[in-house]
Amino acid sequence: MKFVNSRSICLVVLFTFGMSLAVCGAAQENNQPPKNFTALFNGKDLSGWHGLATIDPREFDAKADEARKTLLQDGNADMVKHWRVEGGEIVNDGEGVFLVTDGNFRDYEFWIDYKTVAGADSGIYLKGTPQIQIWDTTEAGGKWNIGADKGSGGLWNNTAGNGKDPLVLADKPFGEWNRIRVLQIGERTSVWLNDKSVVDWAILENYWDKSANRPADQIRPLVARGPVQLQTHGGEIRWRNVFVREIKPEEANAILEKHSGDGFEAIFNGKDFSGWAGPVENFEVVDGTIRCKPHNGGTIFTKKEYADFAVRFEFQLPPAGNNGLAIRYPGDGDTAYVGMCELQILENEHADYAKLDSRQYHGSAYGMVAAHRGFLRDAGEWNFQTVTVQGSKITVELNGTRILDADLATVKEFLANTPHPGKDRTSGHFGFAGHDDPVQFRNVYIRTLDR
Repeated sequence: MKFVNSRSICLVVLFTFGMSLAVCGAAQENNQPPKNFTALFNGKDLSGWHGLATIDPREFDAKADEARKTLLQDGNADMVKHWRVEGGEIVNDGEGVFLVTDGNFRDYEFWIDYKTVAGADSGIYLKGTPQIQIWDTTEAGGKWNIGADKGSGGLWNNTAGNGKDPLVLADKPFGEWNRIRVLQIGERTSVWLNDKSVVDWAILENYWDKSANRPADQIRPLVARGPVQLQTHGGEIRWRNVFVREIKPEEANAILEKHSGDGFEAIFNGKDFSGWAGPVENFEVVDGTIRCKPHNGGTIFTKKEYADFAVRFEFQLPPAGNNGLAIRYPGDGDTAYVGMCELQILENEHADYAKLDSRQYHGSAYGMVAAHRGFLRDAGEWNFQTVTVQGSKITVELNGTRILDADLATVKEFLANTPHPGKDRTSGHFGFAGHDDPVQFRNVYIRTLDR
């Protein structure tokens, strides 16, 4: 594979993505998808959709087969009472179960047109989670006291300041069609209403865990894959031109890089180990990537030390691949214990790792705090990860989803009761802790942060 700096990839892919958005802005009608999109509504019937009462997607998946079958049967029976297709439009009378895609989506661009009436209140669930808000934004609608005056398109169930209120009022008058476009990579979400940005790269928060009153540090992220769901209550709403474009990992990574912020500096030049120390002879540079040599290991690290910082990079795991990130490493010893921590880099789903402690899986602060699982790409695909270290707190975002948000100062229990004397370190080196497997890293950038 020829090495190309991801900044170049990003420019090419984002140019393509920008062209895609420009196409979406054009008048694509009659339920015919633009290039690279798939129509989720055929303009004739509700093939590809089902009815379902609102439910946490994790709860639905956890049910026994017979219980899921019953929920779907009940949902479809109710759906035919309140949903219909008329003149190339999906029509709902303002009541009944919600309309759900049969398919699930991970990283995607979604487009839908809607038209509603005075007093209506609706929305769009993403990955089975509420919601992009659609409502009557007039004073006569009676909901200015809860934010309707700010417009539709916001992530209504989010906390204030995180995309809950739309950036601008972009609704068209009743009787006119509105167009919503969505970009979702992991749990990161952007929304355009009538070609105006109303949500800019906010995290769609997991309503289901919040509504269950889970403690803040136990709230799980969105599911990795989930359906699009059309919500309805309060008045007739019509939908048409429902399209989706699934986004492949290379493009998703480029979009994630674009949104990672400014101020990052490369700490790997793609050619050699300039600026690095440790057993570099156990690693190699192959096609612009750092790769641990098979059956070799040890921790290589930057010669420079860092206190508070953010680091972003891409990594590729072979089957059963195992490596780690050295965080505030002193330069000698096992970084999992003498450094602030080792953040696991691990191909979680391999059978070899079926019985690990939860604090040993990918993204975990090894032996101290478990990361959420299920957000790695398949072995052999490139993943994008950002790690932020501030004081005693560490956040890990993998492929657009937060999988770890931990304060190591609060950790009192350790794997195998083994202490971690380095966990309170305030500075140190950043590095890669090889464990015999040819795990690869590329496009490694770091940014120092103010205290």
